[in-house]
Amino acid sequence: MTNRQGRTRFLARALPIAGGALALGMLMTVPSSATSPQASGTPLPGYWEYTTSALGIRDTETKCVRPSEITRFFSGLSTRRWSCTYPVREVGNGQARFEGICRDHKDRTVRVRLNGPYEPESFRFNGGAQLARGTPYIPASITARRISATCPAGAEYF
Repeated sequence: MTNRQGRTRFLARALPIAGGALALGMLMTVPSSATSPQASGTPLPGYWEYTTSALGIRDTETKCVRPSEITRFFSGLSTRRWSCTYPVREVGNGQARFEGICRDHKDRTVRVRLNGPYEPESFRFNGGAQLARGTPYIPASITARRISATCPAGAEYF
């Protein structure tokens, strides 16, 4: 097997892992704060649409976030599939930078770096995911916007 074939196989197996971790990691990138989200200018609860992109693969989802969930939604959630931590968390004046690690239930690890602007009703983070130590980060981004303050009937809740 050539080196190129090996890289192609590696990316084919690793991309779904990186995509899932990156999507989860990016959702966790807006910080929590001692003040309420509204007072600090961080994202508001409501109906959100977010699109993640890595290596040309795009995924768009919508979620309803209750006021009681906004801190968890934007500060480091863990789900059934991924558990992420962000030891590096710099937030202020509408800019955020995060570096951390996401692990799945099989103990697969992906390093995540994200940064960019945020507002109460939108954010855009660029960064990447590193699938294995010593490999380059795969470029990625997330764009999110609050569709409305209220959620439609039948909306999926966070």
